[in-house]
Formats: sequence, C-alpha cells, structure tokens
Amino acid sequence: MKLGKRWLPAHILVWTYAVLLVIPLYYFLASAFKTNDEIFAHPFAPPGSLGLHNFETAFDSADLGLAVVNSALVTVFSLALTLLLAIPAAFALARSTGRVSGVIEKVFSLGFLIPTFAALFPTFLLAAATGLFHTRTFMVLFLPATALPLSVVILVQFMRTIPAEMEEAARLDGASTFAVLRHVYTPMCLPGIATVLLLNFLTFWNEYLYSLVIIGPDPAQRTVQVALPTLKSITGTDYGVLTAGTVLTLIPVWVVYTILQKRMQQALVSGAVKM
Repeated sequence: MKLGKRWLPAHILVWTYAVLLVIPLYYFLASAFKTNDEIFAHPFAPPGSLGLHNFETAFDSADLGLAVVNSALVTVFSLALTLLLAIPAAFALARSTGRVSGVIEKVFSLGFLIPTFAALFPTFLLAAATGLFHTRTFMVLFLPATALPLSVVILVQFMRTIPAEMEEAARLDGASTFAVLRHVYTPMCLPGIATVLLLNFLTFWNEYLYSLVIIGPDPAQRTVQVALPTLKSITGTDYGVLTAGTVLTLIPVWVVYTILQKRMQQALVSGAVKM
C-alpha cells in the first residue's frame, strides 16, 4: 500500500499526459469527417457521419496520390543511400582506435550544429550548378548528407558494443572485412539500424523547406508536404478537407512506425541495460 501511494503522483501525471495527447488526436480525426460549420459549431462533438467526401476531395484537389508516390520514391531511395553510406562508415569508426578516427567521429558530430536553413542558399546554388534543380534526384542525393551525422553516431555506439571475439572468430573462419560487416556487425545492429530508419523516415517524409525550394510546386514532382498546403487555397480553407488530407499523409508514417517499433524498443531497452 505504501509503495502504491508513492507511485500515485506518477500515475496521475501519466494519465494526465495521455489525456492531453488523446484530446487533440480525437479532435483532429473527428474534424476530418466534418464540414467547416460543424467544426466551428461543435468542435468536440462526434461527426454526424463517417462519409469519405472530405478524403475524396483532398485526394483529387491536391493530387495526393502522385504526391505520395513522389514522397515515397524520395524517402525510400534516400534511406537506402543513407544506410549504404552510414553502415560502412560506422563500422570503420567503431573498429578504429587511433586519433584520426576520433577526429572524424567528432567531425560527424559537428553536423548537429548546422541549422537546417543555414545551408539553404548554398544548396540552391549547388542544385543549379549540377543541373539538378527542380528534380527529385537532387533531393535523393541531398537528404542522406543531412542524415549521416545522426546515423553514424547512433550506429557507432551500437557497433562498439559487439565483442571483438565475434570478429576474431569470423576471421579465423576466413571471413573478409566485408563478410564480417555483413554477417556479424549488421545482424547484431538491427535494432540500431531500425532506429536510424525510423528517425530518418520521419525526417525525410516530413521535409518541406528544401522540397519546396529544390523540387518546386510542380504537381508532377512535388512531395506530399508541398502538396498539402495547396488544399488551403484550392478549397477556400475548408478545414475538414485539409484535415482529411493530413490524415491521408500520416497513414504511411503509422505503417512504418508499426513495422519498426519493436526493433526500436529493443534498441532502447538494450541501451538502458548497458547503462
């Protein structure tokens, strides 16, 4: 009983926080099925019907189908390139013990200090100089560069926890450096890789500023985050349609999180145990 009373304030705070999260989420989802009049007259009332009119209007007006495909292409190829660069880099840094590797690791860490908007103008000039301005290709090449600092730092910490005896045993069996990376380090770092994938997926999918400047508003190439604001002007600020469009763009995020959440939880638990 004494222990239960001690935990009572914590339970109250947790449930209060849960309610604060659920209420906006409910308002957000309910608004997707309402008209403007219903949203302003009865904001927290349940929707009168679960018709899909708002979703159909949002999908057709902003051409969200093509925008989702564009975002998926940019995100998937950017994630693949990020892992292709980050895993070998983290592997090399984790196995090195010299001063040079320490300096390189600190250089990667300095990437956190560069504000996103600070690189906008140089990036614009680079896109124009390479002839890739207003193309999705440049975003596929650019986004991994922004994600490498965090990705490498996370993966290095995971790879350093792998016992050196694992690599020595693989070497005795005749494994090459690439084989050690592929068959020893990569499988044992799957929770860390899942964490990197999830964090970078959220960043790439929700990226707006650079997508607007580099790719532009062209309906054939624009990403979903650039397409969504057009609903405000096309539909005359119909908040039900705007909310419905936002819900449609969040479905891929929910699917990816559902798939990777177990791996990410493993990464958090393993990190807590090691601490």
